[in-house]
Amino acid sequence: MAEHALLSASSSHRWLHCTGAPRLEATFPDTTSEYAMEGTLAHELCELKLKKYTTAMAKGTYTRAYNKIKKNELWAPEMDETTDVYLEYIKSIILSYKVAPVVVIEKRVDFSQYVPEGFGTADCIILAGDTLHIVDYKHGKGVVVDADHNPQMMLYALGAMHDYSLLYKFSTIKMTIVQPRLSDGISEWACTVEELLEFGEKVKKIADLAIKGEGEFNPSEKTCRYCKIRDRCKARAEKNALLVLESSKDPKTLTNVEIAKYLKQGADVSAWLSDLQATALAECLAGREVPGWKAVEGRSTRDWSNMDKAFEVLTKSGIDEAMLWERRPLSLAQVEKVVGKKELAELVGDF
Repeated sequence: MAEHALLSASSSHRWLHCTGAPRLEATFPDTTSEYAMEGTLAHELCELKLKKYTTAMAKGTYTRAYNKIKKNELWAPEMDETTDVYLEYIKSIILSYKVAPVVVIEKRVDFSQYVPEGFGTADCIILAGDTLHIVDYKHGKGVVVDADHNPQMMLYALGAMHDYSLLYKFSTIKMTIVQPRLSDGISEWACTVEELLEFGEKVKKIADLAIKGEGEFNPSEKTCRYCKIRDRCKARAEKNALLVLESSKDPKTLTNVEIAKYLKQGADVSAWLSDLQATALAECLAGREVPGWKAVEGRSTRDWSNMDKAFEVLTKSGIDEAMLWERRPLSLAQVEKVVGKKELAELVGDF
């Protein structure tokens, strides 16, 4: 089982803005999703391809590991293309230097100098003289991740600076997020060592509060998105409820300015209600009372116990087989997953 820091780099966008949440989150069990597991599989392939390129990995070793990944039920041909984008980007960085840089893959970095017990795993670290380059792969496409002042990347950079300070004297810090499933999927940003250290000092003050469970709760659409207590958080409930109460004070119709304001302020409301419904249903199914609510059986869908045999009997009885089937096209997204993003663009991109 992977070890997780209470104040991890990957969750820093939450605890830097909502310092009261981490200690409370720690009392709830860890959960995962199919999207997260798909991302983990893609990271394994990124690591494998990069190791093959940067080390003397035997062909048979690579093939066995590659075939094992392909057998995973979450594998899709698109994954081969997206991880190639990651590999090609890193190759371009390596080849841009006159002297080959040192490439460190899946490195655990220690930034506990700034965040109590802080550590994380950087996908790729490139050490090139006075330049430190952190590269991170993101497989998701629902949320755009920007490298500009990205706290996760900056914490990785602080950790890498700490770990390699005896061997390198850095002056420039570069950070890249490769998110290939987006049309413009490479985000780059650079800063000086002084800027990074200034960020570290600011983080230190916030982290000292967060590790104690002190500070404020600051719910928002972004900070709550992956929080483990998002469905139980009173601060989130109160914020969304206050928005409803505020809008009901004036009985007149809303102006366009007010509509714009409420759309912005209420971005999290529908997600909050959805989280509440999911939790209430889970509680009811577990036999715990949620006053005024109960789980009811949904509309059942009948299905064949042996469709092939049933259709065989029907066709032998004179029913035209064409009447038993209907042809439906896949959606564009489904076709892209089957065919592959690159090949689809080459063959039918004009359509």
